[in-house]
Amino acid sequence: MPTPKQPRRSRAARPRQERHILVYGVQRDRPDLRKLSRAVIAMAQAEAEREAQAQHQTNRRPRGDRND
Repeated sequence: MPTPKQPRRSRAARPRQERHILVYGVQRDRPDLRKLSRAVIAMAQAEAEREAQAQHQTNRRPRGDRND
């Protein structure tokens, strides 16, 4: 519990720390094709979303440049 002299810090005020993710491989006789396909689809969707956002940013014009 904070003392009266120390203000209480909210979680939102704390700087965000990088998360470290560890991945361990497991040797299997047959790969889990369902899990592998879901991972590939998720990566493709994320890449498509990044490309769409980049395309949207390049197509935007400042409001003062419109000739409507």
